[in-house]
Amino acid sequence: MAKSDREPGGRRTLRVLVGIVVVALLAGGGVAWRTGWAEEQWHALRGDASGPPADPAAVAPPPEVDAAPVAVPGALAPPADGSAALDRAELRKALSPLSDRDLGKHVIAAVGPIDGTGLSYRLTEGAPVAIPASTTKIVTSAAALFLLGPDRVFSTTTVLDRSGAGTPPRLVLVGGGDPFLARAPEPATAAATYQPVRADLRTLAQRTARALKADGVRKVALGYDDSLFSGPALHPTWRPDYVPEEINPISALWVDEGRPLPGQGPIADPSAEAARVFRDALAARGITVTGATTRTQAPASATPVGEVTSATVAQIVQRLIEVSDNAAAEILLRHAGVADQGEGSFAAGQEAVRRVLSANGIAMRGSVLHDGSGLSRANRLSPVVLVDVLRLAASPDHPQLRGLLAALPVAGYTGSLASRMDLGPDAGRGRVRAKTGTLTGVTSLAGIAVDRDGHLMAFALMADRVKKPKSLLARVAMDNAAAALGACTC
Repeated sequence: MAKSDREPGGRRTLRVLVGIVVVALLAGGGVAWRTGWAEEQWHALRGDASGPPADPAAVAPPPEVDAAPVAVPGALAPPADGSAALDRAELRKALSPLSDRDLGKHVIAAVGPIDGTGLSYRLTEGAPVAIPASTTKIVTSAAALFLLGPDRVFSTTTVLDRSGAGTPPRLVLVGGGDPFLARAPEPATAAATYQPVRADLRTLAQRTARALKADGVRKVALGYDDSLFSGPALHPTWRPDYVPEEINPISALWVDEGRPLPGQGPIADPSAEAARVFRDALAARGITVTGATTRTQAPASATPVGEVTSATVAQIVQRLIEVSDNAAAEILLRHAGVADQGEGSFAAGQEAVRRVLSANGIAMRGSVLHDGSGLSRANRLSPVVLVDVLRLAASPDHPQLRGLLAALPVAGYTGSLASRMDLGPDAGRGRVRAKTGTLTGVTSLAGIAVDRDGHLMAFALMADRVKKPKSLLARVAMDNAAAALGACTC
């Protein structure tokens, strides 16, 4: 009779018990290590009751390893000093390009230590204020960051109103003033400038449809609410040809900043277009929409259904300053108006700006602003105000404003300065960060610079009587002056 291939019962039982014990020990060891108990015991056994060293560099190499001592590299440049006095004679020499005749007959400027209060250089030819063009966005962004905070986001929502006697219930798309709300999700790209993540109506429709179906609702009427902002959608001082090339009617509810799809004509009503896009996306997800889509105001008793949120205010500022986004600046101006005045209009936004400057000890000095983007040729701004706002953003008392300085394009590298300052002093590239300002007959720059000695300064350079044929040459002269601030020993 052949022997059985099976093990005797006692031996098999022993192997099973051993296996169970091993598994239990491994599991217990894993739990002990994950909870930190085992690590504490290990260090206690090694006589190191205080735990592992905080700095990996403090761990001594094994005795058999012959490790060379760590070499501490020298500093590439001295620490930036924002309070050191600047040499007025050196500043005048550096800013000699401002005397270039291509800049026209009205050139004004102001320069001072970023942590100081006085000015080391001031140039005034004629009126002490000038058309600021897009350097206005510095003031708008500072006010928005001050009033709203860098982490604030804006929600685009849907709510369901069941108060009507008829059926179906009414779904309302409510605009929250998201400047970058998109039609559909956008793929991430390796762009040269900052691209914040954008909320989109397709995602909102998906979330809304899912919530409605879970509630047993598959048919709705649709309305849209853009009442967060008020007043004219276009400023009366804007030139008619700015629309739609430079900006579209401002709305608390729009997609792609009110821009049409390729092949489409201009969009006269951005809110209605956004509602149309949302309606189509909702229908594609199995929700039947009956009747016409109408402008309405969502009742306070309506039930929340779906929501998407914007980029933060700091991220919006980063984008709008880098690429000089007119639409985003006007949206932030209205949010400042809502926060400070309870009204999202041009007038309320500018009153909010004035109050923020006044509360921080910044005098207007004859400045008058009508919009948030700088498209208005009726704007007038003192370069001293721009320097003071930049100093405010650098102040340790207002860390919520620091994102404004971080958003300034770097000369020769990023944003609207990526291809500028290439004809001035080489050392100026990378040492200057500035916001550009350009309109017909206007060229300006405002920002910060670090000179060769590490002196950190704020500056504003403005010219608003440039002859049209000289526009490009004037811009080069302005760039050369700004680049010279970074290249000088001031």
